Amino acid sequence: MEESEKEAIREASKEASHEFKTLVNTQDLDSLKQLQLIILGRLQDSNAVLSHFNDYSEHCYSEVSNDFSRNTRLLKSMKTDLDYIFQKLRSMKAKILATYPDAFPDDSKSELLDQRPDLEIP
Repeated sequence: MEESEKEAIREASKEASHEFKTLVNTQDLDSLKQLQLIILGRLQDSNAVLSHFNDYSEHCYSEVSNDFSRNTRLLKSMKTDLDYIFQKLRSMKAKILATYPDAFPDDSKSELLDQRPDLEIP
């Protein structure tokens, strides 16, 4: 390419860039940039708040998790104990009924007396 062709291309590029600049209002661009900066600031603030909340939640969970695990084990142990107790009660009741058939009211009366749901069914 010769120097005159390069100069012509340079002039055409300047003219095209000048036309693009006139298509967009600089005040609109400044306004958009300002709004983007405001949104960026809000997002950074939100991110900081969420990070703080995550740290706080992690701290609270670490404090409570041991108690929760211990209480869960205690409840499982209590359920096992109660299952054993109710099994023994049923066997004792069966033995008593075998020995003394009139010791307990018949089934229709016992249903009226005890209308609680059966908690042993999983």
